[in-house]
Amino acid sequence: MANQYVDLETLKFLLFKVQGLQEVLNQSKYADYDKDSIELLLNSVKEFSDKELFPYFREMDENPAHFKDGEIVVHPQVRKYMKAGGEMGFISGGFPYEDGGMQLPSMVVNASAFIQDAANNHLPGYIGLTVGSAELITHFANEELNKTYVPKMLEGKWGGTMCLTEPQAGSSLSDIITSATPDGDAYKIHGQKIFISGGDYEGAENIVHLVLARIKGAPAGTKGISLFVVPKKRPSTDGSLTPNDVQTVADFEKMGQRGYCTTHLFFGDKQDCKGWLVGEENKGLKYMFLMMNGARIAVGRGAAAIATAAYQASLNYANERAQGRKLTSTGKKDANEEQTLIINHPDVRRMLLLQKAVTEGSLSLVFLAAKYHDLSLSHADTNEREKYNLLLEIMTPVVKTYPSEMGRVAVDNGLQILGGYGFCSDYVLQQYFRDIRISALYEGTTGIQSQDLLGRKITMNNGKALQLLSEEITDSIKASMAYKELEPYARKLGAKLELTQEVLKSLMGYAMKGNYERFLADATPFMEFFGNIVLGWVWLDIAREAQHALDNGSAKNSMDFYQNKIHTMRFYFKYELPKTNGLAEILMDEQALTIGANEKIFI
Repeated sequence: MANQYVDLETLKFLLFKVQGLQEVLNQSKYADYDKDSIELLLNSVKEFSDKELFPYFREMDENPAHFKDGEIVVHPQVRKYMKAGGEMGFISGGFPYEDGGMQLPSMVVNASAFIQDAANNHLPGYIGLTVGSAELITHFANEELNKTYVPKMLEGKWGGTMCLTEPQAGSSLSDIITSATPDGDAYKIHGQKIFISGGDYEGAENIVHLVLARIKGAPAGTKGISLFVVPKKRPSTDGSLTPNDVQTVADFEKMGQRGYCTTHLFFGDKQDCKGWLVGEENKGLKYMFLMMNGARIAVGRGAAAIATAAYQASLNYANERAQGRKLTSTGKKDANEEQTLIINHPDVRRMLLLQKAVTEGSLSLVFLAAKYHDLSLSHADTNEREKYNLLLEIMTPVVKTYPSEMGRVAVDNGLQILGGYGFCSDYVLQQYFRDIRISALYEGTTGIQSQDLLGRKITMNNGKALQLLSEEITDSIKASMAYKELEPYARKLGAKLELTQEVLKSLMGYAMKGNYERFLADATPFMEFFGNIVLGWVWLDIAREAQHALDNGSAKNSMDFYQNKIHTMRFYFKYELPKTNGLAEILMDEQALTIGANEKIFI
């Protein structure tokens, strides 16, 4: 296994050049940072990851987190990582100065996290959920809760979680039954939560749970859900910690990400679990979605990182493994020749190019969403902030889903490159394949994201978000037309925009007739269709920046570096973008085969 899990030069090219980090750094909020300081930061993250993350990646899979004597036993590196996360700013990086943070742009925070995700995807989740829960407290909780919990969380001494799912409810949050009963200045919490990532582990002084629950008499459904800070241990004014009747019932044994614990928690078994209301009653789900949107981008980023590490591992193997003879133009092989490296076989190259197209495109997509987030918060023009917020809204389900779904396909192709060895535990590809599978389930499954995209984001504000995104893509097409090498690809992407309008016109007909079940029945194929086109746009931008560098003799990277970006774009437009034609045919077919059918078809 080569000590190579990320291409830092490609990451910097996508961050600085393709997605234009400088535009964000030009905002007054981020005036303390420049390109040089960000490069130094990313280099230090890579050095840290080389020493403290990557070497433990396989070890954490072989010695997974597990439940023992009422506690979750995790790898010792978890505690060390949390401590380093506090000291190096991995936790506080994106928080404003007034909250004790470094006030880094989301683009930079995501770049740093991507490196860590690629090095060892079992560890960053512990920090990621701590960041999300602390962020939620700073946004919506009162001053006392902020002072009590946030500093310790940013220091990495206390962890954080988000507690939504219950056994009987799953993703249907309207059906949660965990209760909250007023008790002086707090509430008595009673209920259970499952699939709580980082929910408990030895070495953490305390875990701060953000729990969704119902106050007695609250309205039914999602309108009656409130949010509470529920610590594992209640802090006292003298700094001591008292058990808060939060019990760990079990740890879920998973097929992948086995070093990242996932717990089953019970609150209030002894009727002594206290929680403190965050914000107003019955607005908990609204508050939680602040955390959820960031978490969804993080899932896409993590999937892209796993797929990237898998690509590097399979590329290394292809450059070392000799097998067979190279196919000649005559179709004949000379058995007397030495065996060739498998990277010389066209089908292996096809699989490597697919991995490269998916991973680099996904990373650029993550940076784009992070840029929209940054500008929606920091741009001096309020109209521009609203524009970028709408763009972020429509892109979030795509950023979560495309890397999760196509990242799995990419890793699968990487495993295929190894042949039979790919199926063996001696090689790491099987672990990446297992690890990435959870990404399409985390923070709302692909089906949920797809319904969100088609049912909410496409139609929101009378289609304003879609209009803005179409304008962004159209501007990119026009800019690319200025390069003769890219003109054919720009025209192809333009045709796909027109095809999108045809598909939406067909689907919207059902919605206009009030047939929303039919409108959303094929939301997942629509997500695949739409995401494929978005990635085509991303790759056109990458190729344009590479062509510009070649035309202007840029010395930042080699000619080969830029040419391989353009070649990968061509591969994407030949092998991936045409798949939208078949998906469009599916989406515009009037047959409704998944609704209104008798259950006996499944016998």
